[in-house]
Amino acid sequence: MNASRHIARTHRAARTTTKALAYRTRSGHIAAAVEQGQLIRTGDLLDRLGADLPDGQRSWFGRHTAKAYRAAHLGADTVKVWAQHRTTGRWIHVHVYQPTDPALYTALVSYKATRHLGQGDFMEVA
Repeated sequence: MNASRHIARTHRAARTTTKALAYRTRSGHIAAAVEQGQLIRTGDLLDRLGADLPDGQRSWFGRHTAKAYRAAHLGADTVKVWAQHRTTGRWIHVHVYQPTDPALYTALVSYKATRHLGQGDFMEVA
């Protein structure tokens, strides 16, 4: 089969797939690492720590984490993955981090709404 026919067939299949499968395919091995727990989203960390924050505050926590990561890595961004929003169901592009990344815990302490989670017993568990 020639290359142009193969590409056309691939495009035709991609247009008819479900939205969830399309975003999962775009994220590739990064999405697999998130599912296995090798990478986590900021919302996953907040869920593990039991922080019941509204979406707006979760978003700001993610921004604080990205800022801390950039400061530690000379302005470089971490990898992103497509994820479904927990309340709206829309597909969004979010940063993912190593579970032990210092940027996560720096953001816990620097963001006012999560500052209480970064003290004492919580830091030892995380």
